[in-house]
Amino acid sequence: MYRKILIANRGEIACRIARTLARMGVAAATVHSDADADALHVREIGESVRIGGGPARESYLDIAAVVAAAQRVGADAVHPGFGFLSENAEFARACAAAGIAFIGPSPEALALFGDKAAAKRLARKLDIPTAGGLDAPTDDADALLAAVATLPRPFILKAVAGGGGKGMRVVRETSEDVRHAIESAIREGRSAFGDGRLIAERYIEDARHIEVQILGDGAGNVLHLFDRECSLQRRYQKVVEEAPVTSIPSRCASSCGRTPWRSATP
Repeated sequence: MYRKILIANRGEIACRIARTLARMGVAAATVHSDADADALHVREIGESVRIGGGPARESYLDIAAVVAAAQRVGADAVHPGFGFLSENAEFARACAAAGIAFIGPSPEALALFGDKAAAKRLARKLDIPTAGGLDAPTDDADALLAAVATLPRPFILKAVAGGGGKGMRVVRETSEDVRHAIESAIREGRSAFGDGRLIAERYIEDARHIEVQILGDGAGNVLHLFDRECSLQRRYQKVVEEAPVTSIPSRCASSCGRTPWRSATP
């Protein structure tokens, strides 16, 4: 059991993590930017370290500042919450180098699944269908403009890093100027994740967003938390999650397994 955990996030998610830690008897500290000095998570958690200016790239995305904050408060682990550095393999490696546990996947897993292009390459290698398109990421607007010229419409631009709907733009026949969409997605990716590289792929209308969360303890014990319906979204961000999924035929659900499983191999 960890003695103290630094929550490297802000707002409601940081408060939820801190409340859970309190119930577990684990001490918590957090971080804040200049813009969040009086934010709810700072007030509720009680111990917080300033890590930089208002823009996320100057604070919540500053790996060195977050690691230094963990060391300053004497944390033996960091919980990244979601967004920001939660899918950043470099951050996980920096925590390990500092002797601080990273609560999340291994750096190797993060490097693979935190990069949409790398994940697509693995999926194709395993004969898993993908949405095709261009999966060689770049933040060169001119190169992207030339590359997507031959893609059928509609297609979607996606920031290769992070999630939460950031850095995504759908391009249709009657859409906004393609260059504007590309440049806007690049800027948003850089602001949200510190990485403006994009991929492009076929846009699938009326798709279902189904998830299965998997947890592992790093000692070979793995379980899943069933399936979840995440299709109700606004701006590509989930608004409501519902479990179990009712839109999957029962034969598919039974084959996927509606009971948690454990494995000796993570």
